[in-house]
Amino acid sequence: MAKFKLNKDFNPAGDQPEAIDRLVEGLCANRQFQTLMGVTGSGKTFTMANVIAQSGR
Repeated sequence: MAKFKLNKDFNPAGDQPEAIDRLVEGLCANRQFQTLMGVTGSGKTFTMANVIAQSGR
């Protein structure tokens, strides 16, 4: 399977870097459930794309 490569013009900002780190840590710790909450337009999809790119899953 090909690795997920994120083509992006922007870098994570605000709370996104911490959210990415914590979600990746949760994946590595095999946490079954995690929740990412944010208002419309806050970058949840971009955050999850970064999680996928970093974790490979």
